[in-house]
Amino acid sequence: MFILVTGGSASGKSAYGERLLMECPEEKKAYIATMLKDGPESLRRIERHRNLRAGKNFYTIEQTHKISDAGKQMQEGSWSAILECLSNLAANEMFSADGTKRESHAIEEEIITQIEALYQRLNTLIIITNNVFEDGISYDASVMEYIRLLGRLNRRLAERADQVIEVVAGIPLLLKERKEP
Repeated sequence: MFILVTGGSASGKSAYGERLLMECPEEKKAYIATMLKDGPESLRRIERHRNLRAGKNFYTIEQTHKISDAGKQMQEGSWSAILECLSNLAANEMFSADGTKRESHAIEEEIITQIEALYQRLNTLIIITNNVFEDGISYDASVMEYIRLLGRLNRRLAERADQVIEVVAGIPLLLKERKEP
């Protein structure tokens, strides 16, 4: 099963995604963390997420780039995983530490291909993503290109997903559910 969970900042989407992962029948559960450790704010958020998943027996894989490589870190057997989060992964792939920026359409195809490869390794994949499209703020061209990239990724993954869930104020709202024939 492939589930896409979206929502605004601090909406509860990560905690909800973790609950979904815990409900998966597979014994082996991976938490694929994509956030770069690049400053006090990111370190604070990483620590918060570590505390949220403490005691849940998730196998943590820190994979900030080339997401399909996360599957190589899983031993044989039946696995489910949460990818936390697509927004960070897209930014990591688009903007390098040295300030260079890659073209978004090439990144889009790479990420989709790599997510599909990762999903082939799993019984269930839960992807957390952000809704960053409604703040009404005008950004510079590179940030707008990132926002458009994330929008395209979200749409393409929503098309493929068995379920799409938006979390608003901690409340999950089912937007899509593919029915088995």
